[in-house]
Amino acid sequence: MDSPEPLLFRIARWLTFGSAVAILFSIAASQILLGLALAALLLSGGRMRLPRIWLPLGLFLLGTLISLALSPDPAAGLPQVRKIFVFTMLLVVFSTLRDMRTIRWLFLSWAGAGTLTALRGLVQFGHKVQEAHAQGRGFYEYYIAERITGFTSHWMTFGGQEMFALLMTTAFLFFACIARKRVWLWLLCALLMATALLLGFTRGIWLASAGAGLYLLWFWKRALAAALPVALLLIAFLAPASIRERFSSLRNPGKLDSNQHRIVTWRTGLEMIRAHPWFGLGPEEVKLQFNSYVPADIPRPLPEGWYGHLHNIYLQYAAERGIPTMLLMLWMLGQILWDCLRGVWRLPPGRSDLRFVLHGAIAVVIATMISGIFEYNLGDSEVLTMFLVVTGCAYAALDGEAGEAKKDTAVA
Repeated sequence: MDSPEPLLFRIARWLTFGSAVAILFSIAASQILLGLALAALLLSGGRMRLPRIWLPLGLFLLGTLISLALSPDPAAGLPQVRKIFVFTMLLVVFSTLRDMRTIRWLFLSWAGAGTLTALRGLVQFGHKVQEAHAQGRGFYEYYIAERITGFTSHWMTFGGQEMFALLMTTAFLFFACIARKRVWLWLLCALLMATALLLGFTRGIWLASAGAGLYLLWFWKRALAAALPVALLLIAFLAPASIRERFSSLRNPGKLDSNQHRIVTWRTGLEMIRAHPWFGLGPEEVKLQFNSYVPADIPRPLPEGWYGHLHNIYLQYAAERGIPTMLLMLWMLGQILWDCLRGVWRLPPGRSDLRFVLHGAIAVVIATMISGIFEYNLGDSEVLTMFLVVTGCAYAALDGEAGEAKKDTAVA
């Protein structure tokens, strides 16, 4: 008979759960709960565990510290050292969330929190329509610079969080063992989050959601996966004019769109990498030295946009911390994909909580890698926290399955 868990360990579990859900509303509240969860776990005497990605992740963090030490201004890079605290979310999730019931309720709580965030965003959207009309300005021109943010401070954070919550909710609907009488509730949550994502006008999030959604559809009903591109085209042609304009800006950008701005940041990033391929410029140095690396053939003034980072996680990490450190990050992402895919392949046919968690985790990694082409998404602490929660839960679910298999073998 299993011995009861220490009280402090149970407290650590619920503090971890609270931190993982609070991130959708407040980063301060989430990190306070994370610190308390870490302290409770340490004091409980419970086993502290990391999943098998500990090696590439540890080397990635080591590469970050080396690039910081070699930086011309190490003090400027200290925010990236403090951000290492965020990675302890992986530790507490994998150490404390050990049963599928808790993991399932965590992601259902994300569905509820994501829906509340979506509703707030929809209200914000209505206010912005009214504001644009009151000022006599075209809505697209007015809205692009001031989009909906939900409970966050920026629309990119809002989009990334809603995307992850939507993908996990969709995976739950497609692959989990669910009571049919409650399906309408989770469908409503997914619909509201999808609507908020559409009205967020963040094209990288649109593309990432479509790519990850295509993966989920392919493993659920392949006929529907083939219909997804058609559905997206219908949305692009039948949507209101401002949404159609945003879709068309992917190919034909206007002055308000960020296509040219991103080309400038990407080309500048490549110049930084050529000059410092091994250890990079150092954390936070991209924004401090950006103007020194802008290619000479790019005319001034630069296109309107934010030049504090490179709007691409691959270029950002390579420019800041060097190509080897960036490759360590890719190793980690690839390892997560491989481990989750291998776990799915070993499952018996039919719905299960493990199937939903693993497919959801794969979809989140795919979405992260696609949106990372267009934005420095893992540099956002809120988005990074949710990514680590999904990763930790996927490995905890895999570890739990392996433990149950060992028990069954012992009994047999």
